[in-house]
Amino acid sequence: MNPPTPDRVDRTETTPPLRRTRRRRRALSLRTRTTRTRTPDRAGRTARVAQRAAGARRATSRAALGPARALAAIFRYWRAERTTLRQGFVGLWISSGGDLIAGFALGVMTHRLDKLPGLLILVPAAIGMRGNIFGAVGSRLGTSIHSGLFRVTRERTGVLYQNAYASLMLSISTSAFLAVAARVVSSATGLTSISVWDFFVISVVAGVFSSVVVLALTVVLARMGYERDWDLDSIAAPVITFIGDTVTLPALFAASFLAQRHIVTLSLGAVLALLCLVAFIAAVRTDLPSARRIFRESIVVLALAGTMDIFAGTVVQHRITRFNALPALLVLIPPFLEDAGALGSIAAARLSSKLHLGAIRPRLIPERLALLDITLLAPFALSVFTLVGISADLIARASGLATPGLLTMVELSLLAGYIATVGAAILAYATAVATFRFGLDPDNHGVPIVTSSIDLFGMFALVGTVVLLGVGVK
Repeated sequence: MNPPTPDRVDRTETTPPLRRTRRRRRALSLRTRTTRTRTPDRAGRTARVAQRAAGARRATSRAALGPARALAAIFRYWRAERTTLRQGFVGLWISSGGDLIAGFALGVMTHRLDKLPGLLILVPAAIGMRGNIFGAVGSRLGTSIHSGLFRVTRERTGVLYQNAYASLMLSISTSAFLAVAARVVSSATGLTSISVWDFFVISVVAGVFSSVVVLALTVVLARMGYERDWDLDSIAAPVITFIGDTVTLPALFAASFLAQRHIVTLSLGAVLALLCLVAFIAAVRTDLPSARRIFRESIVVLALAGTMDIFAGTVVQHRITRFNALPALLVLIPPFLEDAGALGSIAAARLSSKLHLGAIRPRLIPERLALLDITLLAPFALSVFTLVGISADLIARASGLATPGLLTMVELSLLAGYIATVGAAILAYATAVATFRFGLDPDNHGVPIVTSSIDLFGMFALVGTVVLLGVGVK
């Protein structure tokens, strides 16, 4: 056997020392790298901490600047819509003037309200129904103008004629419904009231007369808006409200003298009932497609709206002693309710037009443009409810009616008004989106639902604020 070679012996004998040497070198190299990178790692951690702190400061700054940026965006939008604001202010101030005339008429009707118990229940529904029907007409005509479908023509198939026909038939039919509903609700709530025939004569006579006047002036307004390039969505609702309130309440006052005439009231009521039935059948079976669709889509909504207005009247009727003690509060009711409804109608009409044109999408959470559009109600509400409070107090003083004072009237009007305006904005958006998503026309449903809901909600807001402030309590 050959002896092992020296090379093999050397490799065998020197293997453990070599391994130990390599391990030492690797350990030394690792310690060296760790030592060299320890200072940069500490500096990096310090830099990262500083970056996080700076990010937190920036986030806090953005959060603090969030409301400021939102306000800046709102003011930019208001500047862009200054024409709309200017036209809307004019329309609302005109509406407030007419509503104050109606309020004055209601303030001096106290003796008729005492002689005809339950008549006050019909007042919000009667004046509200004119705004519901013809406010929707203005909204539809505004949409047709924006979409280029409106034409000034007398043709039966035209947009203007079919809207006029449908609104007149709706006025006759809903007036009959309000008479029956007023009697039923007053009995159900334990209130003493006049007979159903008395309600029928007052409601239908006043409704037909006021509807003819309001319809004629609405057509004139639509033609002027078309020719002069007005924004009918911002003008129609308040101006039509002004016309409706100015005409309807005096018509109710005049028609109330036909009540409690025994055989005359009964005979007239029977003739009017037949007229309402014929009008209803004619509207349902008409060969005008748009008019038939408007009537069928609107009649149920208007019936629900009228019922809510009837209940709004009962809210005041149950607290009539507090309002009779301070008739200035009665002067405040028509302008307050109708201006709140007009603000909701403006929002509903504008949102409806934007949905039709595809400017906004029907989402549960409003888009930025929809929210900016709703903010237009804030300056409107501030100006109109301040004006209503001041004017109602001045009219009451000039008429010799008792008033709680100027500051109290303004405080009452502003506080209750902003509560009602928030409700109007929510209802306007929800109604416009819901009807659009279900394939219905927001113009036929948005305005009636908003205005009638605001009549009820606004009445609760007004009466609740009166109770909260202790107005009328000796």
